[in-house]
Amino acid sequence: MIFSLHIDTARTWRGGQNQVLLTVLGLRALGHRAALVAHAEGELRQRAQEGLELIPIAPKSEMDLAAAFKLARVVTRLQPDVIHAHDPHAVAMASLALSMASRAPRPPLVVARRVDFHLKENALSRWKYRQADRFICASNVINAMLVHDGVPLERVVTVHEGIDLAHIDAAPVANIHQDLWLPHQAPVVGNVAALVPHKGQRHLIEAAALVLRQVPDARFIIAGDGELRESLTHQIRERHLEKHVILTGFRPDVLSLLKGFDFFVMSSVTEGLGTSILDAMACGKAVVATTAGGIPEVVVDGVTGLLVPPRDDHALADAIVKLLRDPDLRRRMGEAGLARVQEHFSAERMVRDTVAVYEQIIQESRGERH
Repeated sequence: MIFSLHIDTARTWRGGQNQVLLTVLGLRALGHRAALVAHAEGELRQRAQEGLELIPIAPKSEMDLAAAFKLARVVTRLQPDVIHAHDPHAVAMASLALSMASRAPRPPLVVARRVDFHLKENALSRWKYRQADRFICASNVINAMLVHDGVPLERVVTVHEGIDLAHIDAAPVANIHQDLWLPHQAPVVGNVAALVPHKGQRHLIEAAALVLRQVPDARFIIAGDGELRESLTHQIRERHLEKHVILTGFRPDVLSLLKGFDFFVMSSVTEGLGTSILDAMACGKAVVATTAGGIPEVVVDGVTGLLVPPRDDHALADAIVKLLRDPDLRRRMGEAGLARVQEHFSAERMVRDTVAVYEQIIQESRGERH
């Protein structure tokens, strides 16, 4: 049995927090012990309440020494075999805690990397990431980016993210036309993502304006919340798209919503992998997406969906129109996408691969001590 201590400092709920929860629950299902350090008021802690070892710690800044000291005492008391930090603030807190902890020997530090951003070059960033014994990357693109940034090749491994297929299969189908007051026969194009710049919804809205010239009854549903809510609302008004592009805000029933879409669109400018795409494919939906980041590792162009360059509103619109006009193609791509996630992107596969990383790094650390 491996005892892993997981750290996530986010207060909100996004794809990364879902991956943390799937990892922790999956490890427990395999008979391993897993404890979770999370924000006391965060959504992750609320969803992980039942049956888990939960430790509420939330750093107020990246160099919160008080939070790091609390974590150091946790590490000393629990003595985990490995520590798994799931976000940048968690990496800093874990690095500081390991320098304070009285436990010897030091447990290996694993860092999850889910974004296709380069590592920052400031002194703090360089220091904290040097403490990592292994990076688990959500895609090969992220893996290559870390190596480019100077992380030694032997400290980087790719473990594609996974999804809970049984949970998705059990979700009911939303009556999306009734729930959102849409015309009964209107085709529905959906997007699920935080409203932040790198998700590229402004390009989706521009593409929607182009699509509606050819398919005037189409409706676009964008589910999610974030800093761009106001500016995207303004853009929709400016383009006179209020009846055709709907921002739903955060939806707890997002899987049911996904099942009500005719197909899914991801307009990202950068993207680590795209678990919303995996969710859509698991719902049997064809996908239109950009080639940003790790998306091409998920979507097979022409087989499970259509890929277009990022920031290309016209190419995005053309791909959307193609699927709107071809229900048979949508069906075939949806079936192929479902088969692909079942084979390659289950949460069980992700957890098994993560355990293999733990086993290797624990063996390496014990070998060094001998």
